[in-house]
Amino acid sequence: MYQPTDLKKGIVCQIDGKPYRVVEYGQKVMGRGGSIVNVKLKNLIDGSVIPKTFKGQDKIERAEVSNKGVQYLYTDGDLFYFMDPETFEQFELNSDIVDIAAQYLKEGDMLNLQFFDGKVINVELPKNLYLEVTYAEDVVKGDTTSNVLKDATLETGLVVKVPAFIKTGDIISVDTTTGDYRERKK
Repeated sequence: MYQPTDLKKGIVCQIDGKPYRVVEYGQKVMGRGGSIVNVKLKNLIDGSVIPKTFKGQDKIERAEVSNKGVQYLYTDGDLFYFMDPETFEQFELNSDIVDIAAQYLKEGDMLNLQFFDGKVINVELPKNLYLEVTYAEDVVKGDTTSNVLKDATLETGLVVKVPAFIKTGDIISVDTTTGDYRERKK
């Protein structure tokens, strides 16, 4: 069991039988009245974010969430296929579980799946991924003086805004939480 003050950013807890991750934490000390902890919790199953307030004596249940490293194999319609690299066991996930991670997956990638009560609840990508630019418009002469952004299509089909100097064939780093360009690989 967690105390309210244990709920730091990133902690996974269970409320009403569902797993939540703390995304924001704030504590207010009330003098003799103890303290109040305000948190924002992200539901790991459906992605919704809820605000919650706990008092000093409240108890919060731990969530038994486990991670497993897997390799992405391929997609077939709405099904995504993964393999456990140790046991070579293959399994499939629906597109609603894979969700936005589908925009970043390419065959052979290693990633983590989160399990809760024996079911996959989340596809966890690395914070940054390197992807190849398959299409980027050429720079118009004179546009390079200011900080101009243009669209670039990546090898997974994802379109991101990139600086004008990025060309087709470049490898760039993309932040998987925001979908933003980070840097060009040297």
